[in-house]
Amino acid sequence: MKGFSQLILMVAVGVVMITAGGGALYYNRSVRSNDKSVPETQVIQEPSSGGSSVAPAEEVKQNSIIKTPAQKEAAAPANKKSVYKLLFNGPTTAGLKLIAGEQVDNHGCSGSGPVTFGVSPMDPKDIGMILPYGGMIGAHVTPIDHMYFSPIVFHSPRDTYEVRAMADGLITSISERTQNVTDINNGSPKLAEYQLKFWYTCDFASYYDLITSLSPRLSAEFEAQKQNGGYASVQIKVKEGEVVGRIGGQTLDFAVYDYSKIIPGFIRPEHYLGESWKLHVINPFPYFKEPVRTQLLALNLRQTEPREGKIDYDIDGKLVGTWFKMGNNGFGNTGGQNPSPWRAHLSFAYDSIDPTALIISIGDYGGQSHQFGVKGNFPDPAMIDLSFGLHKYELTQFDYYRSSTGENWDREHIYTDVKARPQVYSQGVALVEMLESRKIKFETFPGKTAEEIIGFTDKAIIYER
Repeated sequence: MKGFSQLILMVAVGVVMITAGGGALYYNRSVRSNDKSVPETQVIQEPSSGGSSVAPAEEVKQNSIIKTPAQKEAAAPANKKSVYKLLFNGPTTAGLKLIAGEQVDNHGCSGSGPVTFGVSPMDPKDIGMILPYGGMIGAHVTPIDHMYFSPIVFHSPRDTYEVRAMADGLITSISERTQNVTDINNGSPKLAEYQLKFWYTCDFASYYDLITSLSPRLSAEFEAQKQNGGYASVQIKVKEGEVVGRIGGQTLDFAVYDYSKIIPGFIRPEHYLGESWKLHVINPFPYFKEPVRTQLLALNLRQTEPREGKIDYDIDGKLVGTWFKMGNNGFGNTGGQNPSPWRAHLSFAYDSIDPTALIISIGDYGGQSHQFGVKGNFPDPAMIDLSFGLHKYELTQFDYYRSSTGENWDREHIYTDVKARPQVYSQGVALVEMLESRKIKFETFPGKTAEEIIGFTDKAIIYER
């Protein structure tokens, strides 16, 4: 992997720069388009000529009389008629494990069960390394629900590398992002990036994100069908190996989902309605045919099982796992009155590359999200319960090194012995106490040492799950 002296990860929609001291210096967090389906009774409205997605009250009143699919189809603008028809055909939910209120966008699907992938999303020779599920970086305060395929030449121009369909399937949504959603520069403009949702059967799916350009065929469909906000509901059949887009200068987001199950490590799955796809993330590697499976595993930085990484660490009655500020409605939703829900997130988990290293990931540390190692790397939050009382974690930066040489990892090459370690010097203190099996009290003290902290102040926050 050529041309970056720091590990510079294009995570979600922008740049994450991780220095030797660890921690995100600059971060762009994506807004994933939630699985979208429209129930038979819902009326979709076109935006007014001024660009607002909210119609005036009188317009709502007039349009609300549309009740049947045929009437809705007739009322749609000419270039939107087919997307209206698709939406009102509705998704297939039979046999799916969904939480209350969860929607899926598998309209037009057929069959059930997993498929095998004959092609990698990127040609293995174009991949420098794969970062597993479960990282925590910047505004990704909870363990990340997708992998990252980092190009062999990271600072490549846009559109340098092909992105291909892994198997025959159906693309049901295309989303365009032209603004940053970040701790820094939130809402600032950016060059367009695209997200694709694939369904292979009615319960087996995948997604790609950060594609820098669409294939001509997909681009034409997207432009014909897109609605206000850069979202298009489509039904585009693709063949295994077909080029669906290109990427360059950043990583490709990638995940596989099995909607016939919910992963077991979330105590309250209903807290994740805002990003419910997380509940269905699975290990993608077993579904790749050889030699692709072996090629991708060789590029994966994580050597410890589970090789794909992990995002669900909750243990009932223990500190380990993810917590949410009371009143945040669990994970929350990006946008509207809550443009940065990650401020209310808190995770006690483990490094995604080296899970022997403890990570405390805080959504609001002095007004910004931040990730820390723990001085002494102890105690394991899986040990802390109601009997533990108050505990002070001394927060440190952390870095990566090669266990065979002791040298810092150069972030440029893939090795099988990359480990994480906390630094010696404390950056602050996190004070935590379990109040109930699913409720904790938490407060941070930037710039302080453990000896300086006596107890909670009136700035302590209650988190739940």
